[in-house]
Amino acid sequence: MINVGIIGATGYAGAELVRLLLSHPAVKITGLSSVSFEGKRMSEIYPSLKNICDLPLTAMDEVIAASDAVFASLPHGLSEEIAEKCVARGAVFIDLGADFRLYDEAEYEKWYGLGYKLPQLHERAVYALPELFRERIINADIIGNPGCYPTSIALGLAPALKNGLAAAEGIIIDAKSGVTGAGRGLTQNTHFPDANENFAAYKAGCHRHTPEIEQTLSTLAGQKLRVTFVPHLLPVSRGIESTIYCKLTTGTALEEIHKIYEKFYAGERFVRVMPLGEYAAIRNVRASNYCDISLHADERTGTLIVCSVIDNMVKGAAGQAIQNLNIRFGLDEAAGLLQPPVVF
Repeated sequence: MINVGIIGATGYAGAELVRLLLSHPAVKITGLSSVSFEGKRMSEIYPSLKNICDLPLTAMDEVIAASDAVFASLPHGLSEEIAEKCVARGAVFIDLGADFRLYDEAEYEKWYGLGYKLPQLHERAVYALPELFRERIINADIIGNPGCYPTSIALGLAPALKNGLAAAEGIIIDAKSGVTGAGRGLTQNTHFPDANENFAAYKAGCHRHTPEIEQTLSTLAGQKLRVTFVPHLLPVSRGIESTIYCKLTTGTALEEIHKIYEKFYAGERFVRVMPLGEYAAIRNVRASNYCDISLHADERTGTLIVCSVIDNMVKGAAGQAIQNLNIRFGLDEAAGLLQPPVVF
């Protein structure tokens, strides 16, 4: 069994890690930490876990000392110290925050307002979106788990960019997320009276996931590119839908593009390319590690339209982190992640 600890266990992504890891056949949760609720039990914070996970919430160092692998689900700027302690102990560190996602320190400082405190750690870190960079993860000590928006977008565009079907210029991404994407802390726009029966854009053109999106898409395209990224807040608890618009470089028919996507993701457990004429919908991936992709075209303007949906708490956070754990430890990639989507 792999002994696993979670730091930041009472946030939404941390709690989702607990829920999923409880059914993992090769994992034992040996430690949970929460600064806000230290001394309490996990089931006191989430009563649905009563008699299922009654572990106490202890100090961070206790969790690290008891673990072969440590997940951290914390705000940016807090993960480097934890990663250093994990590496010193020989434990694998999987960061669900932003600290190990960007390779360029200048970009991180520009978008997050901080430099790297321990730059030597970043030389050992890998950006770990399994379907695209699986080979990087196998021997990694520090794993940067991708953000939720970037995951849906990269999976939606990867086949088109890798095969030269989509132009690198003029990509527009219109994305929508459920309220859990904003975290457990309350803000004015996530307050129930403001979010309920409402739909609005936020951080248009300046969202912190922008450099991560551009980093991954540039790698796929083999050239530097820029995108227009506009996120929106949906009045639902969980789910992301990214509608992506890109100009086709050739006159390739949509039927042929669909075949290319199916071939690209053949054998991938968690990416489903929808039949032509169907639309990807967040309800069909809810509480699962799946990404559904549907393809459409505006033939009048030569535009490929990609709809990509994930559950932001699973494939966009906890589920993908477990998928990375499985790869790193040589397990079945789907271990602990075989729950089907919630039907309704």
